[in-house]
This record gives sequence, C-alpha cells and structure tokens, in this order.
Amino acid sequence: MKAILIGDNKDLLWRDVPDPERKKGEIVVEIRAAGLNRADLMQREGTYPPPPGWPEWMGLEAAGVVADAGVGSRWKIGDKVCALLGGGGYAERVAVPEGMVLPVPRGLSFVEAAAIPEVFATAYLNLSVEGGMKSGDTVFIQAGASGLGTAAIQLAKLLGAKVVTTVGSANKADFVRGLGADVVINHNEEAVAAVLARHPADVALDCVAGPDLGDCLQTMARGGRWIVIATLGGGPMSELNMLDFFKRGVRLIGSTLRSRTGETKSRILGELETHVWSHFSTGAIQSVIHRALPIARAEEAHAILLNRENIGKVVLEIG
Repeated sequence: MKAILIGDNKDLLWRDVPDPERKKGEIVVEIRAAGLNRADLMQREGTYPPPPGWPEWMGLEAAGVVADAGVGSRWKIGDKVCALLGGGGYAERVAVPEGMVLPVPRGLSFVEAAAIPEVFATAYLNLSVEGGMKSGDTVFIQAGASGLGTAAIQLAKLLGAKVVTTVGSANKADFVRGLGADVVINHNEEAVAAVLARHPADVALDCVAGPDLGDCLQTMARGGRWIVIATLGGGPMSELNMLDFFKRGVRLIGSTLRSRTGETKSRILGELETHVWSHFSTGAIQSVIHRALPIARAEEAHAILLNRENIGKVVLEIG
C-alpha cells in the first residue's frame, strides 16, 4: 500500500510501505478520507512522534470501509466506519483496535465522517471528563473556528452550556455565532482577559495558552477548571498569581488525547456514540468541513492549517 512519508527536507512523499497486519482485537480499514489536525504539523516538524505501536506516518482520524475483521467482531467486511488513530491515517489502509472505531453516522459522507473522531473525542474528553462541564456552565473555548473549536462549541451547546470563544477575523466570528457561540472575542481587537472578566468561565478549553494565560486564569469562576491542550500562543511562560489561584480553588489541567491508553480512548468513543452520535444524522451537530483535497495535494492541505485559513476541518481524500 501507499502512505505519506516525511522526506529529509520535511516534504510529503506518497510512497510504498508495508501493508498493516491485523492483531487480535483489531480490524483493518481501507481508508477513503483522513482528517487533518495541527498535531500533524508538529509531527512533520519532528516534535510530536506517534505513540508506540502506531505507524510512523501522520493521521489521527480516518473514515473508510472495513477490509478485514476477526471472528466475533462487532464489525464485518464492508461496514462504513470512522476511527480514532494514534497515527497512520495518511495511507490506504490502517489496522486499528475495534474499540476505537465507530459507524459512519447515517447520512454523512466519508469526508464528513473523517473529520469527527479526533476533534469530538478531544472536546468530550476535556469538557465533560476533565472539566466536568454541566448544563448552565459558562465554557471558554479558544480558537472557535478551528476544527476542534467548531466541535467543542457544538458539543458544549448540546449539553446546555453558555459558550465564550475567540476568533481572529469578522467572518470567523459570524460563523461561530451561527454554531451557537454566545460571546465571540476577536483577539485582534479585544483583550481576551478583559472580556472573560465579564463572563467568568467555569470550564476553559485552551489550545493557545501563552503569556496571557495568567491574566485569563484570574477571571475564572470560583472552582473553575482551565484545561490546556496545546501552546499555540507562542512563548511557553506565563506569570500566575498563586495567591488568587489557590484562594479561588481554580484548577489548571494539562491534557492530551493522543497519549491516553486505548482503553480510555475506547471509553470516550463509546460515550460519544451513546450521547452524541445520533445528533449528526439529525443535523443538530455538523461535521464542519473547510475543504477536502486529494492525498496528492497534502502539502497544500498542510499549508491551509499552517496559515490558519480554515474554518472547520481540512480533509484528505484517498482512493
């Protein structure tokens, strides 16, 4: 089969690689589409390697058709599925544990389905599990027009939260309002902490962090949970008022999905299937696609993410 490999100059090369070998408890998926994530850009730069046991090539989520399954599996050959991966989505096939696979929601294409697993699992893990979000909470979501942001906004609104989010342009602001965001901050025009002070957050999902993190933490509601999943805001340091921090019982949590065990990921996906999956078919939740490109144009797809041009997900079509 073929997969996208990273060349010596960090170029993307569609090359032959060994076919996946299915282990006990796994299925093999013939991939039709793979969702892009900013983690792919980090892996390409050599700063975010895949967990042990996963392919070296990029791709944290994919959709396709079951090509091989064991006796007694929930899945059978020909089933349309989408999967959460530790790596290996930029390829023609991938072997994946059965518990990390879900059916393509009724009415959705492979492109739409490939854009779901990573971002919705990340949103659910951090808002519901780490953050303990409940109906009536105020939730702050950084980068609301990103693939993760569009997923998190919709999930938070579905579960009854008030949503405050950041964007970098007027058209992105209009879009996230259409998804249900209640307060939208254009971070190029307003100080994020100043707006948050008027809308204290109970839970924050933060992929930015950066130097302003300390100021933002001081705006949280008592007992708030601020969850950092990436540091796209640049500098890794921020000053924190510890006296204010512990007096108000604020929790600062570092979290990643990729490093979690397969059992944890399977449990998260199971809860998504139970509580969220049907809402894709009714249209209550959307798989937001910015653009789908053929796998041969992977460089162009990466450039869209790198330049932060996208509203929603960028997806590679395979085959």
